[in-house]
Amino acid sequence: MQTLNTTLLIIGGGPGGYVTAIRAGQLGIATILVEGQSLGGTCLNIGCIPSKALIHVAEQFHQTQHHSQHSALGISVSAPTLDISKSVEWKDGIVDRLTTGVAALLKKNKVQVINGWAKVIDGKTVEVGDTRIQCEHLVLATGSTSVNLPILPIGGPIISSTEALAPKSVPKRLIVVGGGYIGLELGIAYRKLGAEVSVVEAQDRILPAYDAELTQPVHDALKQLGVKLYLKHSVLGFDGTLQVRDPNGDTLNLETDQVLVAVGRKPNTQGWNLEALSLEMNGSAIKIDSRCQTSMRNVYAIGDLSGEPMLAHRAMAQGEMVAELISGKTREFNPTAIAAVCFTDPELVVVGKTPDEAKAAGLDCIVSSFPFAANGRAMTLESKNGFVRVVARRDNHLIVGWQAVGVGVSELSTAFAQSLEMGARLEDIGGTIHAHPTLGEAVQEAALRALGHALHM
Repeated sequence: MQTLNTTLLIIGGGPGGYVTAIRAGQLGIATILVEGQSLGGTCLNIGCIPSKALIHVAEQFHQTQHHSQHSALGISVSAPTLDISKSVEWKDGIVDRLTTGVAALLKKNKVQVINGWAKVIDGKTVEVGDTRIQCEHLVLATGSTSVNLPILPIGGPIISSTEALAPKSVPKRLIVVGGGYIGLELGIAYRKLGAEVSVVEAQDRILPAYDAELTQPVHDALKQLGVKLYLKHSVLGFDGTLQVRDPNGDTLNLETDQVLVAVGRKPNTQGWNLEALSLEMNGSAIKIDSRCQTSMRNVYAIGDLSGEPMLAHRAMAQGEMVAELISGKTREFNPTAIAAVCFTDPELVVVGKTPDEAKAAGLDCIVSSFPFAANGRAMTLESKNGFVRVVARRDNHLIVGWQAVGVGVSELSTAFAQSLEMGARLEDIGGTIHAHPTLGEAVQEAALRALGHALHM
């Protein structure tokens, strides 16, 4: 068995792991990265990127179909057809370009990449096949996996998000189990691609992690699209039809061609001998401090493995910090807010505290919304649904949260996060000249309205 020695060893080449490696390389730290599948992890290969690509295809197809029937824009086309294998090929091309780019960046920063499955021996030793690697610092970045339902084992007509992102054909009927962001993003896309879609959710509303006011426009859009919602329904099993229990305790048999199980994700702690380290856990995640350090010295855990929020941009920020800590810099992971974005139609963004969270934290806050129905740019995008909402302290007008729902609001997440990170007050946002005509004007108007003088309402 050959032995390699390095300063830093990273297990996992997703957004957390590869960013740690790139930053460490920039800082001159000898680094080895171990990845068992493809660089880029879930996010680039079977998550964020391919899902946004499929959502784009679905939206383009849906719009073209719309123009073939009755377009208010004066555009008329004949009914479109879809070659889904071409769509998947286009999506795979994007994924390939990005993963190749990651490989090139790692090479440029002198990171040694070893392709294979890591097995942890102790806090300073990892084996990959017949190679033993000794390190001073170990970063665990193994990500997360889809939660499976034992009563709905993946295979045949029962699929996970992985299979849903590489369809061979569009099913006539699809039932999505789980009304969270993954289930709804894919459910809406499949509906726009022509499938009859139903969503089964155990809670009493869709996107239960978000507040009801924010999710209402998404709920309305689902109805308009013809997506069937089975709320407060629990799944019993599948034998050619999906059996669910309704709120009265009766059993329904739902006919379908495919069932997409999207009930969440869990830290990937299995299969690489994590047990050898006996680390302190926080539920199913590894427990970390404000520097991403685990209960063992010089062993770090970042990204989904360290629990919620399971977001690629959190993993990247943690990874960058850990590389700097190892190089001797003084850092702490203490963001004011991390944006959560849901790419449904309309899109949702939550940054910082919602009105309910502010109240729970004992803060006396002003809450103010500005509707996109009063925004010129939204009208020109044929999109009048949704709003921007600001939450600010009543005493000093410090902004503690932003939320938005509407077409394209994912791009407002940058402005929201920056204003919170920089400690902006309502007057700062109200007094900043926002370009016209843009959706971002609704951000300024929400702040002005909170101050009692919105201009366009």
